[in-house]
Amino acid sequence: MRPALPDFPWDSLAEDRALAEAHPDGIVDLSVGTPVDPIAPSVRAALAGPAADGPGYPTTHGPASLREAIAGSLHRRFGVTVDPVAVLPTIGSKEFVAWLPTLLGLGAGDVVVIPELAYPTYEVGALLAGATPVRADGLTALGPRRPGLVWVNSPSNPTGRVLPPEHLRKVVDWARERGAVVASDECYLSLSGPAGGGSSPGAASILHPDVCGGSPDGLLAVHSMSKSSGLAGYRAGFVTGDPGLVAGLLEVRKHAGMIVPRPVQAAMEAAASDDAHVAAQAAVYAARRARLRVALEAAGLRVDHSEAGLYLWATAGRPSRLTVREFAGHGVLVAPGEFYGPAGAQHVRVAVTATDERIDAAVARLTP
Repeated sequence: MRPALPDFPWDSLAEDRALAEAHPDGIVDLSVGTPVDPIAPSVRAALAGPAADGPGYPTTHGPASLREAIAGSLHRRFGVTVDPVAVLPTIGSKEFVAWLPTLLGLGAGDVVVIPELAYPTYEVGALLAGATPVRADGLTALGPRRPGLVWVNSPSNPTGRVLPPEHLRKVVDWARERGAVVASDECYLSLSGPAGGGSSPGAASILHPDVCGGSPDGLLAVHSMSKSSGLAGYRAGFVTGDPGLVAGLLEVRKHAGMIVPRPVQAAMEAAASDDAHVAAQAAVYAARRARLRVALEAAGLRVDHSEAGLYLWATAGRPSRLTVREFAGHGVLVAPGEFYGPAGAQHVRVAVTATDERIDAAVARLTP
């Protein structure tokens, strides 16, 4: 029997969306983090290149050149060293997040720890496996329970919070003592630090030596190219970390036919080989978030966390649905914080993924 799943959150915004769309100048949709900017020409050329004329089946592991390019990008961008053999392409990152507990063999009686405020798919993945999701930022609150999987996410969706290396190291040490896998959702890692428009020194990967002590044992780092390269439509992601864990995931995914299309693999290799377009995209998002933050504060909202990433986490000190409706009346659609857990009941998540013209329209509408 299929497990009971929560309703898809964004379906509940239908009335607010209709209200925002009725604005004379049209809707400014800041409710989802979907890219809107042009894809780098080198990436588009790779997608349409020789790999597009390959009628045969691609491999689940991808070519060595792709894995080497990804490993190289992690080293250059984040100071992380991984064995290219331990790099596994995924069909975006959402499907991997949703199926990871199942792929790890978790089920009834197992606990999956997710952040208090979290991307909804962490919870869905636990439920699909028949495991029990537990929201806990402080792991000691779990008591005697021994989780099979612990999710961390820095920079965070929805809050933009950056976890310092020493915090991540405590999570790693705690999980290793209990034999739990730590999965770090690092989709927003390129959008942190001064270069990424963040106010923090920069988020650390779970695989950075300062965090993992130089060993990837028990660790998985999950990456998406949707945010760094605008490849949401390509469904381009990857996971890396503990070679034994990655090998096990590869084996199951080969049996299940979870394969990234070969032209997308070629595009991923091009994206991993080019740091300039990643830096340029981060700068675009940084400028948009700065303008939006000023407008939100001018409108009387307090912006919490939001050190990095694609979102501003704001509150007017009242139920989030009231703020969503008020903004929709100005033609601006945002997401209620309750989508991400009970602790978000008075916040809204404001995405910076809109064109400059639409961002400026939102700023004008929200500024008194």
